Amino acid sequence: MQEPLPVDDLKGVRLSLVQYTHFIYGLHAIAVLIGVTSAATVAGGFVFGLPSLLAVFLNYLKRGEVNGTWLESHFRWQIRTFWFTFLWLVVYGLLIITIIGIPIAWILIALLGLWVGYRVIRGWVALNGVRPVGE
Repeated sequence: MQEPLPVDDLKGVRLSLVQYTHFIYGLHAIAVLIGVTSAATVAGGFVFGLPSLLAVFLNYLKRGEVNGTWLESHFRWQIRTFWFTFLWLVVYGLLIITIIGIPIAWILIALLGLWVGYRVIRGWVALNGVRPVGE
């Protein structure tokens, strides 16, 4: 088991904010898991599932406290993942209502699910390494 990082190693950020960010990634991971294990798509579970909705709310709630720190990149990463997924779900919805767009829509929703999973994993790994996450 890995030893917790001393406060000095958190690059000037309060431990409680790092734990808070881990909690938010956990909520996003639960939303992805719900999408994988239910009739919902990963992207649909991510955007419309209660865990991710709560996570984004919590991101906005504490966003000001992480400004100017390495955690700011994580909050931006999480918020952008949510809103870009929402945007691509709108595109999916427009494609799915046309006969010609249905095959493209199914490919899009599969790729979107993989992308969401990648973003959650990449962000959480960077957080665990006490690093900002790149865009």
